[in-house]
Amino acid sequence: MSSLPAYAELHCISNFSFLRGASHAEELVARAVRLGYAALAITDECSFAGSVRAHLAARGAPLRLIHGIELRLACGMKLVLLAQNRAGYGNLATLATLGRRREAKGAYRLTRNDLAGWDGSGVPDCLALWIPTAVADAADARWLAEHFAGRAWIAFERHLRPDDAERLARLRELAAATRLPL
Repeated sequence: MSSLPAYAELHCISNFSFLRGASHAEELVARAVRLGYAALAITDECSFAGSVRAHLAARGAPLRLIHGIELRLACGMKLVLLAQNRAGYGNLATLATLGRRREAKGAYRLTRNDLAGWDGSGVPDCLALWIPTAVADAADARWLAEHFAGRAWIAFERHLRPDDAERLARLRELAAATRLPL
């Protein structure tokens, strides 16, 4: 099978994201290696559960494993946060724990203030990918750019739907208007 040059999947959920992810983390790592991915980010929803198993599966593999989490904030904003290093991993673990402690088992609650809580600079040592809803809000983009200065992007996820080209065009306009890279 041919490999994709320097490709990294930055938003991949495992079966630990209940009723959303289908594959075991080990299977995701094995597939990424077979496809020749440069890196794979396991980003389960407010959890590192899949990341732990992926770490074990990736030992010795020619694949850089990135640890991250997916979050839907109380305001509806959806983000993927990726740890840049060990300190970033710790900060994400702290954030996930905070969100999980606020709600009953299986749920979490986080706000923009929780992410900005580190002296207003966003979550240190982490990158932010914003996954806009169908009606992307420029105010969300500006908030993200302010709190994750130089560490935030608008993410376009191609789902092979008929409106992909139209969504991409809207996000390109939003990126140009807000100076948040796509």
